[in-house]
Amino acid sequence: MRLRNIPRADGTIRAHKAVIKRPEDQRGCWGQVFGNKNPLRIEIGTGKGQFILQMAKLHPEINYVGIERYSSVLLRAVEKFDTEEFKDLQNVRFVCMDARRIEEVFAENEVDRIYLNFSDPWPKARHAKRRLTSTEFLERYEKVLRPDGVLEFKTDNTELFNFSLEQVKEAGWMLTNFTYDLHHNEEMNKDNIQTEYEEKFAGRGNPINKLTAVRK
Repeated sequence: MRLRNIPRADGTIRAHKAVIKRPEDQRGCWGQVFGNKNPLRIEIGTGKGQFILQMAKLHPEINYVGIERYSSVLLRAVEKFDTEEFKDLQNVRFVCMDARRIEEVFAENEVDRIYLNFSDPWPKARHAKRRLTSTEFLERYEKVLRPDGVLEFKTDNTELFNFSLEQVKEAGWMLTNFTYDLHHNEEMNKDNIQTEYEEKFAGRGNPINKLTAVRK
Protein backbone atom coordinates (compact mmCIF):
# COMPACT_ATOMS: atom_id res chain seq x y z
CA MET A 1 0.00 0.00 0.00
CA ARG A 2 1.38 3.37 -1.02
CA LEU A 3 1.90 5.82 1.83
CA ARG A 4 -0.01 9.05 1.33
CA ASN A 5 2.16 12.13 1.73
CA ILE A 6 0.72 14.88 3.93
CA PRO A 7 2.39 18.23 3.08
CA ARG A 8 1.91 19.73 6.54
CA ALA A 9 3.40 16.75 8.36
CA ASP A 10 7.05 17.85 8.45
CA GLY A 11 6.27 21.34 9.74
CA THR A 12 3.86 20.10 12.38
CA ILE A 13 6.34 17.54 13.64
CA ARG A 14 9.23 20.02 13.76
CA ALA A 15 7.15 22.37 15.90
CA HIS A 16 5.62 19.79 18.24
CA LYS A 17 6.73 19.82 21.88
CA ALA A 18 6.71 16.02 22.20
CA VAL A 19 8.96 15.39 19.19
CA ILE A 20 12.73 15.24 19.73
CA LYS A 21 14.33 16.97 16.75
CA ARG A 22 17.96 15.85 17.21
CA PRO A 23 17.61 12.53 19.03
CA GLU A 24 21.30 11.68 18.58
CA ASP A 25 22.08 14.55 20.98
CA GLN A 26 20.17 12.71 23.72
CA ARG A 27 22.16 9.48 23.48
CA GLY A 28 22.90 8.36 27.03
CA CYS A 29 20.92 11.32 28.40
CA TRP A 30 17.29 10.33 28.00
CA GLY A 31 16.78 10.60 31.74
CA GLN A 32 17.46 14.31 31.38
CA VAL A 33 14.86 14.58 28.61
CA PHE A 34 12.20 13.25 30.98
CA GLY A 35 13.68 14.76 34.13
CA ASN A 36 13.82 11.45 36.02
CA LYS A 37 15.60 8.08 36.22
CA ASN A 38 12.61 5.93 35.32
CA PRO A 39 13.02 2.94 32.98
CA LEU A 40 13.03 3.76 29.27
CA ARG A 41 10.98 1.75 26.78
CA ILE A 42 10.77 2.30 23.02
CA GLU A 43 8.30 1.32 20.32
CA ILE A 44 9.77 0.96 16.84
CA GLY A 45 7.12 1.68 14.24
CA THR A 46 4.76 3.59 16.50
CA GLY A 47 2.21 4.21 13.74
CA LYS A 48 -0.74 6.35 14.81
CA GLY A 49 0.32 6.19 18.44
CA GLN A 50 -2.52 4.35 20.13
CA PHE A 51 -0.33 1.71 21.78
CA ILE A 52 2.41 3.92 23.17
CA LEU A 53 0.05 6.65 24.36
CA GLN A 54 -2.12 4.15 26.22
CA MET A 55 0.99 2.57 27.76
CA ALA A 56 2.27 5.97 28.88
CA LYS A 57 -1.09 6.80 30.40
CA LEU A 58 -1.27 3.51 32.30
CA HIS A 59 2.37 3.59 33.45
CA PRO A 60 3.47 7.10 34.49
CA GLU A 61 6.44 5.48 36.27
CA ILE A 62 7.96 4.49 32.89
CA ASN A 63 9.32 6.70 30.10
CA TYR A 64 8.37 5.93 26.49
CA VAL A 65 9.82 6.92 23.12
CA GLY A 66 7.85 6.22 19.96
CA ILE A 67 9.95 5.84 16.80
CA GLU A 68 8.34 6.26 13.39
CA ARG A 69 10.13 6.53 10.07
CA TYR A 70 7.45 8.40 8.12
CA SER A 71 6.40 11.92 9.06
CA SER A 72 2.94 11.50 7.53
CA VAL A 73 2.33 8.59 9.90
CA LEU A 74 3.91 10.21 12.95
CA LEU A 75 1.67 13.22 12.35
CA ARG A 76 -1.31 11.07 13.36
CA ALA A 77 0.42 10.06 16.59
CA VAL A 78 1.19 13.64 17.65
CA GLU A 79 -2.34 14.69 16.75
CA LYS A 80 -3.63 11.91 19.00
CA PHE A 81 -1.22 13.13 21.71
CA ASP A 82 -2.87 16.56 21.49
CA THR A 83 -6.33 15.21 22.32
CA GLU A 84 -7.86 15.76 25.73
CA GLU A 85 -7.07 12.20 26.82
CA PHE A 86 -3.30 12.43 26.32
CA LYS A 87 -2.21 16.07 26.11
CA ASP A 88 -0.94 16.23 29.71
CA LEU A 89 1.29 13.15 29.51
CA GLN A 90 4.86 13.92 30.58
CA ASN A 91 6.38 10.48 30.03
CA VAL A 92 6.22 10.07 26.25
CA ARG A 93 8.26 11.52 23.38
CA PHE A 94 8.41 10.85 19.65
CA VAL A 95 11.26 10.57 17.16
CA CYS A 96 11.01 10.58 13.35
CA MET A 97 13.86 8.39 12.11
CA ASP A 98 14.89 5.10 10.56
CA ALA A 99 15.19 2.29 13.12
CA ARG A 100 18.63 1.44 11.76
CA ARG A 101 19.90 4.50 13.65
CA ILE A 102 18.95 3.34 17.15
CA GLU A 103 22.58 2.81 18.19
CA GLU A 104 23.21 6.49 17.39
CA VAL A 105 20.27 7.57 19.54
CA PHE A 106 20.37 5.21 22.54
CA ALA A 107 23.43 4.25 24.53
CA GLU A 108 24.47 0.80 25.72
CA ASN A 109 22.07 -0.58 28.35
CA GLU A 110 19.88 2.54 28.14
CA VAL A 111 16.67 0.82 27.00
CA ASP A 112 14.57 -1.40 29.26
CA ARG A 113 12.17 -2.84 26.66
CA ILE A 114 11.52 -2.71 22.91
CA TYR A 115 8.06 -3.07 21.38
CA LEU A 116 7.55 -4.10 17.76
CA ASN A 117 3.89 -3.99 16.77
CA PHE A 118 2.65 -5.11 13.35
CA SER A 119 5.90 -4.30 11.60
CA ASP A 120 6.19 -4.20 7.81
CA PRO A 121 6.55 -7.88 6.75
CA TRP A 122 8.78 -7.12 3.73
CA PRO A 123 7.48 -10.30 2.06
CA LYS A 124 10.11 -10.61 -0.67
CA ALA A 125 13.02 -12.85 0.35
CA ARG A 126 15.61 -10.37 -0.86
CA HIS A 127 14.25 -7.83 1.65
CA ALA A 128 14.49 -10.15 4.69
CA LYS A 129 17.23 -8.03 6.28
CA ARG A 130 14.83 -5.11 6.43
CA ARG A 131 12.42 -6.96 8.71
CA LEU A 132 12.58 -5.54 12.22
CA THR A 133 12.97 -9.04 13.68
CA SER A 134 15.89 -10.06 11.45
CA THR A 135 19.20 -10.99 13.08
CA GLU A 136 20.63 -7.70 11.76
CA PHE A 137 18.12 -5.72 13.81
CA LEU A 138 18.37 -8.04 16.80
CA GLU A 139 22.08 -7.24 16.92
CA ARG A 140 21.22 -3.55 17.03
CA TYR A 141 18.71 -4.08 19.83
CA GLU A 142 21.24 -6.03 21.85
CA LYS A 143 23.55 -3.01 21.85
CA VAL A 144 21.00 -0.70 23.48
CA LEU A 145 18.99 -3.07 25.69
CA ARG A 146 19.86 -3.68 29.31
CA PRO A 147 21.16 -7.20 30.09
CA ASP A 148 17.68 -8.12 31.35
CA GLY A 149 15.94 -6.13 28.62
CA VAL A 150 12.91 -7.58 26.85
CA LEU A 151 11.76 -7.59 23.22
CA GLU A 152 8.01 -7.87 22.52
CA PHE A 153 6.68 -8.51 19.03
CA LYS A 154 3.09 -8.74 17.77
CA THR A 155 1.83 -9.44 14.25
CA ASP A 156 -1.07 -11.02 12.40
CA ASN A 157 1.33 -12.25 9.69
CA THR A 158 2.08 -15.87 10.54
CA GLU A 159 4.82 -16.20 7.93
CA LEU A 160 6.63 -13.20 9.43
CA PHE A 161 6.06 -14.60 12.90
CA ASN A 162 7.62 -17.96 12.02
CA PHE A 163 10.56 -16.11 10.47
CA SER A 164 10.90 -14.10 13.69
CA LEU A 165 10.91 -17.18 15.90
CA GLU A 166 13.75 -18.60 13.81
CA GLN A 167 15.71 -15.35 13.84
CA VAL A 168 15.44 -14.98 17.62
CA LYS A 169 16.94 -18.44 18.07
CA GLU A 170 19.59 -17.88 15.38
CA ALA A 171 20.69 -14.66 17.07
CA GLY A 172 21.16 -16.52 20.35
CA TRP A 173 18.33 -14.78 22.18
CA MET A 174 16.17 -16.69 24.64
CA LEU A 175 12.51 -17.02 23.68
CA THR A 176 10.55 -16.57 26.92
CA ASN A 177 7.02 -16.95 25.59
CA PHE A 178 5.04 -17.05 22.37
CA THR A 179 1.56 -17.72 21.06
CA TYR A 180 -0.20 -17.97 17.71
CA ASP A 181 -3.47 -16.74 19.23
CA LEU A 182 -2.83 -13.94 21.68
CA HIS A 183 -6.44 -13.00 22.38
CA HIS A 184 -7.21 -16.56 23.52
CA ASN A 185 -4.06 -16.91 25.62
CA GLU A 186 -5.06 -15.79 29.09
CA GLU A 187 -1.50 -15.38 30.37
CA MET A 188 -0.06 -13.40 27.46
CA ASN A 189 -3.20 -11.36 26.80
CA LYS A 190 -3.32 -10.02 30.34
CA ASP A 191 -3.05 -6.21 30.25
CA ASN A 192 -2.63 -6.32 26.46
CA ILE A 193 -2.94 -2.91 24.81
CA GLN A 194 -4.22 -3.20 21.26
CA THR A 195 -2.85 -1.15 18.40
CA GLU A 196 -5.05 0.25 15.63
CA TYR A 197 -3.94 -2.59 13.35
CA GLU A 198 -4.59 -5.17 16.04
CA GLU A 199 -8.17 -4.00 16.46
CA LYS A 200 -8.66 -4.05 12.69
CA PHE A 201 -7.20 -7.50 12.09
CA ALA A 202 -8.73 -9.12 15.17
CA GLY A 203 -12.08 -7.67 14.12
CA ARG A 204 -11.75 -9.65 10.88
CA GLY A 205 -11.15 -12.82 12.88
CA ASN A 206 -7.41 -12.94 12.26
CA PRO A 207 -5.45 -14.53 15.13
CA ILE A 208 -2.73 -12.33 16.59
CA ASN A 209 0.76 -13.75 17.16
CA LYS A 210 3.04 -12.57 19.95
CA LEU A 211 6.48 -13.43 21.26
CA THR A 212 8.68 -12.16 24.05
CA ALA A 213 12.45 -12.70 24.14
CA VAL A 214 15.45 -11.61 26.17
CA ARG A 215 18.96 -10.91 24.92
CA LYS A 216 21.56 -13.65 25.22
